Amino acid sequence: MRVMLVTNPFATFTTPAGRDTLANTLSARYDVDVEHTTHRGHAGELGARAAAEGYDAVVVHGGDGTVNEVVNGMLGAPDSTPVDPAALPSLGVVPGGSANVFARALGIDRDPIVATAQLITLLDAGSRRPISLGYTLNRWFLFNAGMGMDAIVVRRMEDKRRAGKKATAQRYLRTTLGAFFVPSITPPSFTVEVPESAPIEGVRFGFVSNTGPWTYLGTRPIATNPGTDFDHGLGVFAATSVGVLRNILLGSQLLQGSADPHAKHLYRDDDVDWVRFTGAEPADVQMDGDYLGKHQEMEFGCRRSVLHVAARSLEHTPT
Repeated sequence: MRVMLVTNPFATFTTPAGRDTLANTLSARYDVDVEHTTHRGHAGELGARAAAEGYDAVVVHGGDGTVNEVVNGMLGAPDSTPVDPAALPSLGVVPGGSANVFARALGIDRDPIVATAQLITLLDAGSRRPISLGYTLNRWFLFNAGMGMDAIVVRRMEDKRRAGKKATAQRYLRTTLGAFFVPSITPPSFTVEVPESAPIEGVRFGFVSNTGPWTYLGTRPIATNPGTDFDHGLGVFAATSVGVLRNILLGSQLLQGSADPHAKHLYRDDDVDWVRFTGAEPADVQMDGDYLGKHQEMEFGCRRSVLHVAARSLEHTPT
């Protein structure tokens, strides 16, 4: 089996020793080419090369941003000619970032050593399964995208990372709470449209999910759309208020793992084919935890069975 191992040496929780151990472990069983990313966009270039050169699998050791780049490179842009996923390498992930939402949604353990053992078992058994992906701005997203408050949090976290601070779960929580409690942080409102429903006006923050959970707080999964998964359409979660009390009550439902998060200021649907966000002025946008700047209009779609991943059935308890 020919495998490309893509590692991000700048990911939050990767180490030289850990990367070497992973490379040596895989090389003992497969024909492995090890590639270390060196710049933004490099992982996408490597994903495109792996697809073009007919690798059997691509294993990514890094965070969600690195995995997102690799997938976009493998598949090409959503508006390009679709590729048969069976003709592409299967994708495997060994977590190395701070959240690792995509890997954990696939049932991959947070511990890189355990995850490597899981991955070898899957590769040896030829376990591949198709998953759906979302797309917007002519890019694929793996698990979620958002406009408004969550994107503001991502922007503020990126500022902190550039200042040399690690992206820990505790820092994400503090940054999120700070965004809601600081009066000067007021995201512009926008309208959300979904099929067969009246437009939702005055939305202050909205998420579009391709799977659940939406994120993790340490070991605790946060599922904004519990019924959304890799086999169906998109989940939409749109709130018309950034009021502290209202959102503390809503947040407590998410922290408690509610199967039906609800509130008077919330619109939620767990399975739609498309979503459109439109605002009178540009608002902050994020995709898979990567800040994309400010946009006035966003259209989200979903394509079924577009990528094969090294995984068994995804009916599992999130790790």
